[in-house]
Amino acid sequence: MTKTNKCSKNDMENLLLQHEAAVMEGILESRARYRKIVQAGIAKWIGDFQKGQIEIKTVDDLKKLIELDIELQRDD
Repeated sequence: MTKTNKCSKNDMENLLLQHEAAVMEGILESRARYRKIVQAGIAKWIGDFQKGQIEIKTVDDLKKLIELDIELQRDD
């Protein structure tokens, strides 16, 4: 009996599914970390605004942070 290094079609499909699942898990973990960073940025911006360190004319930074947070939530 001769052994070969060939995988069955079923084995290949399982390997592909495992790889895709691992990639998706990595993406979701990264997205969760980025959301924490964005949320910390929003909290810092609000704190600085409340302390009077930020004027209304700089609200664009907050807008960008909120938009990024919404985008990161979109696929959750």
